[in-house]
Amino acid sequence: MEPVSRIRAGAVPFARANIDTDQILPARYLARPRDDNHGEYLFRDVRLAPDGSEVEDFPLNRPHWREARIVLGGANFACGSSRENAVWALYDHGIRAVIAPSFGDIFANNSVKNGMLAIVLPADAVAELMAEAEAEPGAEISVDLPAQTVTSAGGTVWQFDIDPFAKRSLLEGLDELAFTLTHADDIAAFERRIGRGNS
Repeated sequence: MEPVSRIRAGAVPFARANIDTDQILPARYLARPRDDNHGEYLFRDVRLAPDGSEVEDFPLNRPHWREARIVLGGANFACGSSRENAVWALYDHGIRAVIAPSFGDIFANNSVKNGMLAIVLPADAVAELMAEAEAEPGAEISVDLPAQTVTSAGGTVWQFDIDPFAKRSLLEGLDELAFTLTHADDIAAFERRIGRGNS
């Protein structure tokens, strides 16, 4: 898993509340293996017309947001089913952070497991970032995970909270298995103690 520390990039706004995981990744793509490029299926049914052409006014199809690495979401972003593939689709498209007033709980947990930062900011802060993104398309904002801050293109700074385990996992690029292996010596010592106790 690629470590996450600081991100400076354009941010694409999705202002509508309750965007669910089925919109982010339609269910028919769930059987695809992880090494497939899930970014191709991101928002497939709203990003592309039935004939496969791009929907011109869809945010990710607009030139200044095609390369955005940060998503600004509405309340309850990525609610719905527990599909981890929704995170894969965002990540494979190049998204490394999502900022919203609230998230579907499972999506937020899956984000950490896959190296993507889900940041909760107050609704008025997200609205300000969205307004700035609309007024100055392509303007870059900064996310600093060590300092736990988001800085707008205009210089406004917001602090965000993050679970210490999630922070360490993202900073060090550790999934759950890799984190467990950082305790390999302790695990081996425990097994030796247990083994002596049973002899």
